[in-house]
Amino acid sequence: MDVKPRRARIADVAREAGVSKTAVSFAFNSPERLNPATVARVRAAADALGYRAHPVARMLAQKNTMTIGLLTPQVLSVVFANPFYAELCAGVATQTDQAGYGLLYVSPLHGSLVRAIGRATVDGFVAVGLSEDHPEVEQIRRAGLPMVLVDGGALPEHGLVESNDEVGARAAARHLLSLGHREFAVVGVEPPNMPGLFEYSPGPTETTASRRLTGYRQGLELGGIKLHDQRIVVGPATFDGGVASFRRIWEDGLRPTAVLAMSDVMAVGVMWAAREAGLRVPEDLSVVGFDDLDLAPHSNPPLTTVHQPIRAKGEEAARLLLRMIAHPDLERPEHKTLETRLIIRGSTGRAPVQARPTRSGRSESDRP
Repeated sequence: MDVKPRRARIADVAREAGVSKTAVSFAFNSPERLNPATVARVRAAADALGYRAHPVARMLAQKNTMTIGLLTPQVLSVVFANPFYAELCAGVATQTDQAGYGLLYVSPLHGSLVRAIGRATVDGFVAVGLSEDHPEVEQIRRAGLPMVLVDGGALPEHGLVESNDEVGARAAARHLLSLGHREFAVVGVEPPNMPGLFEYSPGPTETTASRRLTGYRQGLELGGIKLHDQRIVVGPATFDGGVASFRRIWEDGLRPTAVLAMSDVMAVGVMWAAREAGLRVPEDLSVVGFDDLDLAPHSNPPLTTVHQPIRAKGEEAARLLLRMIAHPDLERPEHKTLETRLIIRGSTGRAPVQARPTRSGRSESDRP
């Protein structure tokens, strides 16, 4: 019968090297505390015995994990369905790779993001899309971990990286007004784990969605148009979310000539659903997205959208977090706002001359 050899332990290395177990620990975790000759002797003994320091023990001794967490309120199946996160993560990874840090996705565990945070062994968090009143944010604050919020609320003790969402959304609305459009619908992103809900009115806690909605409304008001709540539908930030949102618009009897979508993947879904309904883009319906993902210029037709520097947003967030980890006494972490700009492509055109009838038979121009 074969007997599996026993794994070498720290006591075996100490005996072989003629030192204490504490000295062995120092040799692997704090070598500067020992004579170089002692370190060399301990490591030689470890090699001879096939000993490897346990990574968790090393982490506890060094009081760091060399890992940062990328915290998202959506489950990973939703995260990976939106190319925005891949682009953002690529930016974060650029910085963590250079610094020798690992990257851990942290998403809801059995429906609880709080539970997932409690099990995440990281040195700090890049938190995406969480406002300051989320319980998860408060949990991280109580734990004393450094955190950078991306597209979240501003907290003085934590970093913040966001885009100028209002300016970009306002530019999108004004572009459609300049093309003669007067009948609009907005496809918004619903809050995580709250299907169908949307905060229409600005409140004490701002979100990316509420800032974009404010920008749309401001832009349309410049043309004398008030955006009513019934013309705003929401869904998950996925292709299917865009399809479902436009179908709901159509089933409700609304006949917009232009749709403002809060994400590119939703905008592409809107265009697909519009063609399904017999509409041509942009001859019958103009669509504007938000993000300028790699798919935007390759959609059919190429998508007019608001560009935001997603990869740069991830890079800035990780760079700031790593600085906060290295300098825990940093008095006030940076808050950065990155600029947006409108990119005009083939999905927008002049408003149709003939108003389409609604399900009630009244023309869209007759609607209150």
